[in-house]
Amino acid sequence: MKATIERANLLRCLSHVQSVVERRNTIPILSNVLIEAAGDGTVKVMATDLDLQVVESLSAVSVDSPGAITVSAHLLFDIARKLPDGSQVSLEAADNRMVVKSGRSRFSLPTLPRDDFPMIVEGDLPTSFEISARVLAELIDRTRFAISTEETRYYLNGIFLHVSDEAQPVLKAAATDGHRLARFTIPRPDGAEGMPDVIVPRKAVAELRKLLEESLDTNVEIDLSASKIRFTLGGENGVVLTSKLIDGTFPDYSRVIPTGNDKLLKLDPRSFFEGVDRVATIATEKTRAVKIGLERDKVTLSVTSPDNGTAAEELAAEYGAEGLEIGFNANYLKDILSQIEGDSVELHLADAGAPTLIRQNDKSQALYVLMPMRV
Repeated sequence: MKATIERANLLRCLSHVQSVVERRNTIPILSNVLIEAAGDGTVKVMATDLDLQVVESLSAVSVDSPGAITVSAHLLFDIARKLPDGSQVSLEAADNRMVVKSGRSRFSLPTLPRDDFPMIVEGDLPTSFEISARVLAELIDRTRFAISTEETRYYLNGIFLHVSDEAQPVLKAAATDGHRLARFTIPRPDGAEGMPDVIVPRKAVAELRKLLEESLDTNVEIDLSASKIRFTLGGENGVVLTSKLIDGTFPDYSRVIPTGNDKLLKLDPRSFFEGVDRVATIATEKTRAVKIGLERDKVTLSVTSPDNGTAAEELAAEYGAEGLEIGFNANYLKDILSQIEGDSVELHLADAGAPTLIRQNDKSQALYVLMPMRV
């Protein structure tokens, strides 16, 4: 195999695929990327960790001899990063080595044969639909902070996607770690009817979000079955991310969304966030609890720490129900408030022990539920 590629193209492509490759691998070939040069001048670069696979196509300056080889992903990425701007990079594979040349630089890297490189077999992906990259990015941003990191409850380690027929057919994305829940709803895309409920793993979500950043004005094609999902970004010469889905049952989260919370608190999300952030300064790592005292049109935030003393702050708010004291984990509350755009946030409360519903208003696509803490 011999191909010459613009450094900028090679670097962009490697930056997309190399982050899939784990730094430490017990299987040597999983540290490598597969580079495949075709006679028509296209070069495909692929990386995988056996659960997730990213393939990107790019146009080469020239392909002198077609072929395929695998080479260390992080090494090639670091080399490409350090080569001068505007240079061309020649990749030539022969005798179990790959020679990388650019200007006066020359590197000879060990390779492994392409036949040993594992591929994710997609099988049949019967559900297929398109969604705007911008909408998909927002769907991820509004929910992924609530994904659980507990390995024991592996079925919570991703974003749950499912369709449902309400007044209008919708596609919902949900994530929860048992302490908070985030849900985002969009109109159901054409072709998504009858799709299976799926849980997209956390790593796939993170890699997809990175790739979306460069193609926000395009559409993403999504193909899925009950066990695999494939995202195609940027059309023909784009990036294809394929991931296995989490094999588990996501809990019926709709049961924890409160419907009868009758106490409504409205205030500015930014000043609320900043107030919580300020008083939480003295909270010890373990507690991180902020107490919220509600009176008519006033909110008092307070934190008491056995080591660091006390802090309190008053905020103006709209509140007309009876007085209430409730405690929340400060970080969880800030995570949710940072998702609210606009100058008002609604908190629907019941009592100090019941989950609280948080949203911008009744029209918003995003909805959050936060469990209280004892304070």
